[in-house]
Amino acid sequence: MCSLFGIIDYRGVLKAHEKNRILSVLSRKCEVRGTDATGIAYNFGGSIHVYKRPIAARKMRFRVPNGVRVIMGHTRMTTQGSAKQNYNNHPWATRNFALAHNGILWNDTFLRESELLPQTHIETDSYVAVQLLERQGAPNFQTIRAMVEKVRGSFVFTILDRRSNLYFVRGDNPLAIFDYGGFYLYASTEQILYLTEQRLGLHHQSEISVDEGEILRIAHDGTCRLERFQMHDSWRYGYSYGYSRYWDELGTASAASRGYLLDAAKMMGISPDEVQLLADYGYEDYEIEELLYHPGLLHDLTSEILCDWNGGEVGAWV
Repeated sequence: MCSLFGIIDYRGVLKAHEKNRILSVLSRKCEVRGTDATGIAYNFGGSIHVYKRPIAARKMRFRVPNGVRVIMGHTRMTTQGSAKQNYNNHPWATRNFALAHNGILWNDTFLRESELLPQTHIETDSYVAVQLLERQGAPNFQTIRAMVEKVRGSFVFTILDRRSNLYFVRGDNPLAIFDYGGFYLYASTEQILYLTEQRLGLHHQSEISVDEGEILRIAHDGTCRLERFQMHDSWRYGYSYGYSRYWDELGTASAASRGYLLDAAKMMGISPDEVQLLADYGYEDYEIEELLYHPGLLHDLTSEILCDWNGGEVGAWV
């Protein structure tokens, strides 16, 4: 469980200090989905730059240079690969692209073996997507489709190419993109963007929808293009790779899985109200299940959500 976030300044209306201010607020609001590491990627001087650290977003100091129009970000809650080793953290950059991922891939070991992918010191399951795409060369709809139709799990990918095209690859995880009439902001949930607006005094003009099974490309000038890929039944494939969930036995019907999840919370000494709060905020059932095994983090997250909802500070955004 992590959060994606970023800025696409398609009309060049934001100054560098305004972008840095937005990144600071937006990334802090994303902490509700992960505080183990924070990172951004952008194009500058003819190459892709990555700035990431194994620290919470509130401890980061963003210094994006003048002229950067597109910034792709990520906050992490570790599920595989220690965040203390910075090479395990998102985003990752190759010569042709940078990639970040929200979700869990269940067949990464299988793919490394079946696709004969090179050995790497990076332990994170998400990195297999980088390797698959890197083998294809530069990212485009065809190469991204080839990658994403091989992975199994829950995901939204963001992929930044060297021309500052930003691709959003939507699986069954949440994603929100707001248009402010000159620039876009995006995050993993609408609630994160609403809280960012509240803090910065912004009001979006419209929203961009990306459905499951779609790849959206937003160019640096703001133009959008959508294509589709073949979605797989992630839950069913989860069994094939040894990643079963306790609610799978009940099927994936939302009401059944949520009821079972609430019962499991009670048995583990966690208030069902906290589970419901996380669900209302936009967490998926599998993400809540992960948090049940980290009650301290779960309590911290629900406290932050309540703090934001019951009196988030409102102020100028520049």
